[in-house]
Amino acid sequence: MRSGVLLCALLAGCANMTPLPATSAQTGEPVATIDLGGRLSVRYQSNGSEEAVHGSFSWSQSANRTLVTLMSPLGQTIATIAITPGEAILTQAGQPVRSAADPDALAAGALGWPLPIAGLRDWLQGRATDMNGQQITASPASNTPILTQDGWTLQYGNWETDGPAGTTHPKRIDLARSTAAAGNVVIRIVIDNWQPA
Repeated sequence: MRSGVLLCALLAGCANMTPLPATSAQTGEPVATIDLGGRLSVRYQSNGSEEAVHGSFSWSQSANRTLVTLMSPLGQTIATIAITPGEAILTQAGQPVRSAADPDALAAGALGWPLPIAGLRDWLQGRATDMNGQQITASPASNTPILTQDGWTLQYGNWETDGPAGTTHPKRIDLARSTAAAGNVVIRIVIDNWQPA
């Protein structure tokens, strides 16, 4: 079910764009513990053909653990990736369990393209480190693309404000990267549920 798992690829990159200057944080301080879920779509190349995959995901993050679950459009679990310091474990139905020290390398090996789980811990909260090593905090006031240190291009398309405190968080994130294995990979993430602990 390689194509189904592809929907887990929460990004890839493609263009050189100007980094976003640091802005005042409208999202507040980053939270160590958060649960969120939503939808994602992936475009990539396989054997010279354009492919597209759609599905949903859940993301549960604490200070020392991240659990990513990727699901088909009908809600069936396709893959889970559990990350703790020093180890990542990827489980797919009908496949042997895989593990590695680097979650991004593990995902790339299993899925056939890069999956930047390490970066997403910050990106899902509107934060990134740009190609110059500068810490960036995105905000609804700017939609300038961010080129990260590891070659991903991020753009925050929409934001959402909720809760009594009026917390603002990303609603849609577009990611892109050019890869040798999967050509130009483009992933759109739409966050539907946001639950900081």
